[in-house]
Amino acid sequence: MTIFLALLPAYFLSIFYRSFLSVIAQPVMADLAIGPREFGFLGAAWFVAFACAQFPVGWALDRLGPRRTVAATMALGTAGAFLFASSSSALAGTLAMALIGIGCAPIFMAALFLFARTTEPARFASLTSVFIGIGSLGNLVGAGPLAIAAERYGWRPSMLAMACAFGIAALMAALLIKDPPRAEQASGKAEGLIEGLASILKLKALRYLALITLTGYAILATARGLWIAPFMRDVHGFDAVSAGNAATAMALAMVGGAFFYGALEKRVGRVKPLVLWGTVATAALFGLLALTGGASWLAAVALFSAIGAIGFTYAILMAHARIFFPAHLIGRGMTAVNFLFISGAALIQSGSGWFIASQRGAGLDAAATFANLHWVFAGLLLASAAVYARTPERAP
Repeated sequence: MTIFLALLPAYFLSIFYRSFLSVIAQPVMADLAIGPREFGFLGAAWFVAFACAQFPVGWALDRLGPRRTVAATMALGTAGAFLFASSSSALAGTLAMALIGIGCAPIFMAALFLFARTTEPARFASLTSVFIGIGSLGNLVGAGPLAIAAERYGWRPSMLAMACAFGIAALMAALLIKDPPRAEQASGKAEGLIEGLASILKLKALRYLALITLTGYAILATARGLWIAPFMRDVHGFDAVSAGNAATAMALAMVGGAFFYGALEKRVGRVKPLVLWGTVATAALFGLLALTGGASWLAAVALFSAIGAIGFTYAILMAHARIFFPAHLIGRGMTAVNFLFISGAALIQSGSGWFIASQRGAGLDAAATFANLHWVFAGLLLASAAVYARTPERAP
């Protein structure tokens, strides 16, 4: 399918760039002379820029089409990727991550937009899960392989190679994406950016989806993208490559989880129970990690992997949200939901950096600090599941 060929390489890199920092945390923090709080902000910059770009991206997908939208933003992302590889200060690194976030902002949304506009609704969840599952292999490259490359060649040459790959993916997307015919609303009058957002905000079901959308993916992205490697290093004494291998195990589990949920949704024909009980189970696993993760490295890796597999409800939750949007608002509707996913990740990542710095400043050791963080994650997920339980399962 042309959509996969045009956008999968770009999405692969988008996943890489939202999760790679964890395994090169030590050399990046040393080179840029920053601590955990600033490192959290560095990771959050990608998510903040990505989230803020969602609203103009949604309007552009609906009104300009995915080809021009993706080509323009990925050009900025390519510049950011090269800037990050050469950054010499926290400010330059943060700006670079923000530009990469803008470049990645329309990639997944363009794929969903094209799936929604060119295929039957019954295939949306399964296509989305397959796309995410394959694209999530970017998580693997951003784990063990990146750790090995950074140790052998240095983190800057490794990131320079990824910047070149981002430029190639941008060119492929620009050449291969084909815009579908534009959809208009029933009245025939096109809604602008503000009017479209107002129509989206009137959808009552999205109010119940909001909290789980803000927290579910964000907590998973924070655990995998920022803190699994520092946890394994500081609590269990892992070196950089071994910590990267632990991140690889979690990344592999997330890939498997994406395919598993897609297949399960296709079999049972329901999304809401899968998201609800998957979130509750993930909260329980974080509780177990808080209780036992500091005692055994093997238990910690197993629990992080289980969290990655069971907690990765991103694709089917997006499919649940999609059923509430009319055709002329698909682009803006899906990007509004993605804004919640990604802005939640920005908040959780920056907040987690502040939390860890404050806990260590209060005299707690690494094991107690991370245990407290995992208890917070468990509580947020349980609260989100309680609100999500009120969401309608079907569109009116």
